[in-house]
Amino acid sequence: MHVDAKPSICIFNCYPKQSRENFDRSDVGHPHDLYMDFLSAYVPHATVDVLFIVDEGAQVLAGVDINSYDGYMWTGSDLTIYHDDPRVECQIRMMEAIFEAGVPCYGSCWGIQMAAVVAAGVVKKNPRGREWGIARDIRQTDAGRGSLLLKGKPERYDGFVMHLDEVTLLPQGGQLLAGNEHTGVQALEVRHRNGIFWATQYHPEYNLYEMARLISARAEPLVKEGFFDSVNDVRTYAGKMHELHRNPDSKELRNDLDIGDDILNAGIRQQELRNWIDYLVLPGIG
Repeated sequence: MHVDAKPSICIFNCYPKQSRENFDRSDVGHPHDLYMDFLSAYVPHATVDVLFIVDEGAQVLAGVDINSYDGYMWTGSDLTIYHDDPRVECQIRMMEAIFEAGVPCYGSCWGIQMAAVVAAGVVKKNPRGREWGIARDIRQTDAGRGSLLLKGKPERYDGFVMHLDEVTLLPQGGQLLAGNEHTGVQALEVRHRNGIFWATQYHPEYNLYEMARLISARAEPLVKEGFFDSVNDVRTYAGKMHELHRNPDSKELRNDLDIGDDILNAGIRQQELRNWIDYLVLPGIG
């Protein structure tokens, strides 16, 4: 399934260069590539640019004609949005300009935190610690059940996740669409100035293969934080995820990992991304 429209999309990779180099050394997929995989399948005629906003900083602000794009996508990041950091400030200024221009945005993980903070919400370290691998039992709110972002999504579902921070105060113009026991804000719509930002704390763009790679790369902190007894245990778990990715019909692996169609089926897992294209991006094409 795909659409024949030709939107122009800009993806902001929000990781510093050193972090991206660590991805390569650790055999981890780059988050902008995961968005590009989705776009190439669903809107194959789209024009897609990737900007490394942390590297280019103020040059991005000066060099981008904001209205030349039909939509912006924000990746995750290993930066912390509530500390004074020029690498964060340049992104906040860009998001402020996009809200003013009224071009729709989508973002996962870092994106939901960016959307909230720019519109005067609050993000803090999650006192429950890291949420990793799969966010369990995400539930739509009443607003979520009526939202276009979650249209077609099950009322309760799981999603890929890896984060330490969370939105703790919704911004004015923010509407909570979904949450779970670990993280109260898992899906959010922010209307600010002239723009709309649809955001999730979880990652619809990931799949089991990519999450297994990320978990393997985070083996040491996952052991240190008490989720596993050893790095070998992490690798065993990630190996099972790899195997289920290759054999998604394996009932044994599904039961062992407690993974269902909401994770394995891209038609369910990526519903938010398709909705963003269908309901926010495409209607704005002149």
